[in-house]
Amino acid sequence: MEESIICQWNVIRSLLSILQWWAFNVTVIIVNKWIFQKLDFKFPLSVSCVHFICSAIGAYVVIHVLKVKPLITVDPEDRWRRIFPMSFVFCINIVLGNVSLRYIPVSFMQTIKSFTPATTVVLQWLVWRKYFEWRIWCSLIPIVGGILLTSVTELSFNAFGFCAALFGCLATSTKTILAESLLHGYKFDSINTVYYMAPFATMILALPALLLEGNGIIDWLSTHPSPWSALIIIFSSGVLAFCLNFSIFYVIHSTTAVTFNVAGNLKVAVAVLVSWLIFRNPISYLNAVGCGITLVGCTFYGYVRQMLSQQSSSVPGTPRTPKTPRSKMELLPLVNDKLDDKV
Repeated sequence: MEESIICQWNVIRSLLSILQWWAFNVTVIIVNKWIFQKLDFKFPLSVSCVHFICSAIGAYVVIHVLKVKPLITVDPEDRWRRIFPMSFVFCINIVLGNVSLRYIPVSFMQTIKSFTPATTVVLQWLVWRKYFEWRIWCSLIPIVGGILLTSVTELSFNAFGFCAALFGCLATSTKTILAESLLHGYKFDSINTVYYMAPFATMILALPALLLEGNGIIDWLSTHPSPWSALIIIFSSGVLAFCLNFSIFYVIHSTTAVTFNVAGNLKVAVAVLVSWLIFRNPISYLNAVGCGITLVGCTFYGYVRQMLSQQSSSVPGTPRTPKTPRSKMELLPLVNDKLDDKV
């Protein structure tokens, strides 16, 4: 009886964790799009900077004040030698995401972000000469095909926004791959990741944002009919961005890898639907089909990755041949989907 109650509670906790993760993720995306489109605040660098500042403050409060999560100590030398390069790529990733949101619809942007597994595999194969199972390559076919169909049939296509989203995928892949080499020895969770990277990202972005967007923000403040209420929304988006990171920390500890993979792809579908209901951007039939193919491809990719991971761990004594990967990390792409949802 007690085991049944515990099992039911675990299911309920997993569902609640997924729902709150969906809610924060979709809300952050919608609010950011609202800021660029409805508030006419067309300054993605400044919005990203606000997100980093709020995230840095939030992580400090959670770790040092509320003590919800213990601080992972990092040597001062490693902060500059390891954390800073990661923060630079992290900063580029977030900025490109916000830039793409300014120019293209949420539905198109979210679909392009699903291209990340393919960019990660290709980068590892080209740059690091990693070996991948043929099943991994086959699982990428529907993702690439869905992205191509969605891009060709996108009615609100913008070349600059498309490139920003695509390079954002490359930045995400680079960040994930670098994390394996730069952060080995440190078992970071999403809160500690933000605690160390957000201050560096703020420092990196503050000056470019001031130089490139400072005059525009001053003009916007002088012409906007209700600047103070708009600023409240902008800073609220920063608070929501941190809440999203905290929700990721919660959902990781409440679900399995397979559940997280499926829920992550369903989250994209929810974001696309909600954004369409709010902004009413035109979506053709073929465009919707392309988005669906991409999401199915991402789910299939996650299944293949999980299956190969289980097979690799179940035969630890398998002899190595010239075509056998040296480690599981050579067999599988280093995509940490659990930490790549920060916007």
